[in-house]
Amino acid sequence: MSGNGPEHAKPTIGITMGDPAGIGPEIVVKALADQRILDLGRFVIYGLNELLAYAADQLEIDPCWYRVQHDSPRTNRPISENVVVLDFDEFDGFISSPRWPSKPGGVASKAFVEEAIADAKRDRDHPRRLDCLVTGPICKQAWHMAGYNWPGHTELLAHRTRAKRHAMMFVSPRLRVILATAHVPLNNIRDVLTIGKVFDAIDLGHEACQELGVENPAIAVAGLNPHAGEGGFLGDEEQRLIEPAIRMAREAGINVKGPLAADTLFIEAAAGTYDLVVAMYHDQGLIPVKLLGWNAAANWTVGLPIVRTSPDHGTAINIAGTNSANEGSIRTAIELAARLAAGRMSAAVTGSRGR
Repeated sequence: MSGNGPEHAKPTIGITMGDPAGIGPEIVVKALADQRILDLGRFVIYGLNELLAYAADQLEIDPCWYRVQHDSPRTNRPISENVVVLDFDEFDGFISSPRWPSKPGGVASKAFVEEAIADAKRDRDHPRRLDCLVTGPICKQAWHMAGYNWPGHTELLAHRTRAKRHAMMFVSPRLRVILATAHVPLNNIRDVLTIGKVFDAIDLGHEACQELGVENPAIAVAGLNPHAGEGGFLGDEEQRLIEPAIRMAREAGINVKGPLAADTLFIEAAAGTYDLVVAMYHDQGLIPVKLLGWNAAANWTVGLPIVRTSPDHGTAINIAGTNSANEGSIRTAIELAARLAAGRMSAAVTGSRGR
């Protein structure tokens, strides 16, 4: 589709539309209506042209894309248009469908993602090669209804790219947060959390901050329990799991502090004391990120061999089709993906150290 090699300044950015019943079509159309976003690179959208065109009509936005059937032989040759929709029209019919999680929606959204991942893994000189991937929100219930047991994008991407280590990192104007565990029921955190998971989050977060331009990031690690365990009185995970991981990270030369009580740690991080917070579980990290950076935060899956970002919200099926969705988070995800991809492309050209 692009033939985009590392010598080019702007990346080819893949965007998956997300669940057809959600706000994915609307936020993608809104984001691409901004010339400042279009100037970041060349775009390949994986989804349903029918829904994207419908959203554009509802929003009174002129479509800016060129449609190609996703499995057409034409996709294996260079296509010059700046925005291309790879249309999965075998899944059409969602415009008249009820707005709720469904098996067809799960099948369709999974197909978008799988093809985009395959294209992101291609050789640099392949016409379908993506330099980065931005995934629209999926409905995990719909994936489950379709028979897919992946907890989310993150785990699927790690498996498909054979990433040995990976973590969810959230980037926003006031906070950067990385998770030691991700899509795990709260009751199971105690059984899943290990020294290795905490260390990996610290180490991957350190590398990610450096890629963002923070040479020696100050990293704070949250405790799992109230008051970071209160010396073992409120739980011993801090002493058994978190402190050993922090010692390992310090021995590796990482500037890290903790474990710290999460209820005050995020106040200090938001004030600029720390460049990154390592949270022990999903909501511990996501609540402050969304509270302080709603519509301005993006998720970055660190540790993958490809660049993947996403908005920090879900499908919002309850407001889908009302033209009231805010595209701020997917804009941030696109901007972050383009920045990371451009940096890695430049590193590939110069031979400098890149991830």
